[in-house]
Amino acid sequence: MKNFILMLAVFLVVISCTNNTLPKPKPYLKLQYPEASYTTFNSKCPYNFEYSKGAVISIKENCWASIKYPKLKATIHITYREINNNLDEILKEVEKLTYEHTIKADAIPNALPYENFNKHVYAKLYNVEGNVASNIQFMATDSVKNVLAGSLYFYTKPNYDSILPAVKYIEKDLIHLIETLEWK
Repeated sequence: MKNFILMLAVFLVVISCTNNTLPKPKPYLKLQYPEASYTTFNSKCPYNFEYSKGAVISIKENCWASIKYPKLKATIHITYREINNNLDEILKEVEKLTYEHTIKADAIPNALPYENFNKHVYAKLYNVEGNVASNIQFMATDSVKNVLAGSLYFYTKPNYDSILPAVKYIEKDLIHLIETLEWK
């Protein structure tokens, strides 16, 4: 019996010392973005809004703005237009720019509308799904004098699956920008 136990122990040691290679599971990158905090953008332009403290804003003489996210390598380009009895023309132009992405887009779901009657802010936010140059477009107006339009661009080759977390993060900032927009 002693010999049997000794043989069994040797056998178990020999079997347990094999180098079986097991496949490792694919690792997934976990992106963590900072908590959103905002600051007010005040200028000589006919509008004010709040933007992310993690972004850098620059303004041109014609009240066009760029909100840059250096860590995400992204920029929101904002254009300002004054209405001169041409609101329909301006809104069609903005919508045309959005729907030019349909060539590459997988989908452009219905626009997310926003209305604030007290502040006279009426806006739409478009999500453009797929490998497109600009995944978010928006426009806001007071329907009398002012129109703001904006587009989000990344400084990278469009790969929707890869940039989607950053798109969703910046989308929250854009919604906040629209909700805090005020006309002067």
